[in-house]
Amino acid sequence: MDWDDIRVFLAVARTESLSAAGRSLKVDPATVGRRIAKLEEAFEAPLFAKSPQGYALTDAGARLVGHAEAAEQAMAGALEEVRGQGTGFSGQIRIGAPDGCANFLLPQVCAAICAANPDLDVQIVALPRVLNLSKREVDMAIAVSPPTAGRLLVQKITDYHLSLAASRMYLRQNAPIQTPEDLKGHRMIGYIPDMIFDKELDYLGDLGVERVALASNSASVQFQWVRLGMGVGMVHDFAIASAPRVSRVLREHISLTRSFYLVRHADDRRLERMNRFAEALIEGMREEVLRLEGVDEENS
Repeated sequence: MDWDDIRVFLAVARTESLSAAGRSLKVDPATVGRRIAKLEEAFEAPLFAKSPQGYALTDAGARLVGHAEAAEQAMAGALEEVRGQGTGFSGQIRIGAPDGCANFLLPQVCAAICAANPDLDVQIVALPRVLNLSKREVDMAIAVSPPTAGRLLVQKITDYHLSLAASRMYLRQNAPIQTPEDLKGHRMIGYIPDMIFDKELDYLGDLGVERVALASNSASVQFQWVRLGMGVGMVHDFAIASAPRVSRVLREHISLTRSFYLVRHADDRRLERMNRFAEALIEGMREEVLRLEGVDEENS
């Protein structure tokens, strides 16, 4: 059996589309279709059922997935052994992260790792949702809650802090904020309530805020509104360091602590390259959170 056929099968299983699988493999959809047909002929069973929604695994296809992923991991491990681990990283690694982390932490951390490893390519997928590791949308993901289902390897990265904040211009032009009750007279900035993908992000709900005047599913958009003087919002302390005209408010009353977790597919624990990259990423993020939150304290 040809390994390339198995690789194509996994791509279609994960993307549920010949064209999407072709894009990920850099081959045309017709070639993908021929590979799948060849594999189905070898197994004497249909592996996919085509519908208007795409290509769905049949029972036979679902049974093949685990074996195909084991072969994928074996090939990756073999490449590591043959090429040698050396002292640096190479190849491509794709990381998924909430956009606040992706915008204010990962650029610096990944730039430092890549500077020390010139043969490494890093891709950051910044999305306000949880990315699917089982479909290999990313190689590893950063989450704000540890997942409890699936064959996953979860490592806590670090705690981080959030504070209510507003621009100094906004604070000068509006009524003073001295107690949490004073927030009722101010324009609040936060998440779109029905698009909060993790309970840990329901900051304003925890504070009893009933109306969000300016809402976005993006933490970075919310931060820009705060920076532009449009209202009061809960922002990452590590982001405040990049906006010297933004100040925290109600510091004695309101401060939240949350955590970042690194999530990987359980089978990747056997890949030394991925383990070493994960260690570098965790160490870099811990140092960057400490540095930026310290800068914020100095500027307060």
